[in-house]
Amino acid sequence: MEQIEVFKALSNEARLQILEWLKNPAVYFSPQEGIDLEEIGVCVSQITEKLGMNQSTASQYLAILQRAGLITATRIGKWTYYRRNEDAINQVGLFLKKD
Repeated sequence: MEQIEVFKALSNEARLQILEWLKNPAVYFSPQEGIDLEEIGVCVSQITEKLGMNQSTASQYLAILQRAGLITATRIGKWTYYRRNEDAINQVGLFLKKD
């Protein structure tokens, strides 16, 4: 994980909001038939709708977070689901605490 990419990804309010929503997806998103929001993730269409942005912008934000290693994507059929990469997020916290 490159720290510069991580901090670039975190430098946008909408991307921070996505990470916050994905921390507790059952609180912020509707259940999806046959999909465990915690294990598989949240469909890009639900994230796009919640952001109130167009699909292109939301996908770009998700790609930035994914390149930084902060989220992971799972493709099922024609749908892509995103969830937080807790290990990477914990590493960021450890990096910030480092002397």
